[in-house]
Amino acid sequence: QVQLVESGGGLVQAGGSLRLSCAGSGRTFSSYVMGWFRQGPGKEREFVATISRPAGTTTYYADSVKGRFTISRDNAKNTAYLQMSSLKPEDTAVYYCATGGRATSRREYDYDYWGQGTQVTVSS
Repeated sequence: QVQLVESGGGLVQAGGSLRLSCAGSGRTFSSYVMGWFRQGPGKEREFVATISRPAGTTTYYADSVKGRFTISRDNAKNTAYLQMSSLKPEDTAVYYCATGGRATSRREYDYDYWGQGTQVTVSS
């Protein structure tokens, strides 16, 4: 059974930083793309970042987070990370990690397993 568990969310002031972690089990995560998505209050879930497999040499970001967020992976720990800096109130959302297929993608339906989400709240 594949499981993803996010952690690291919380309350932070604007301009601050947080690092989210996504610990996986039940599959060889190095063989699969990892992604981060988020859903803000009253909004649909949206793409944030994705990282290629196995080594994570290719990454893609939403324009809204480019230059502020960094996605990475540690295959030995079956863990993906999202380092978030220069946070803004509009980054407030539940953040989800997901594991998908063999190619990086911005589309939700290309990811087959999802975590339960972790809340990030950025105060102004």
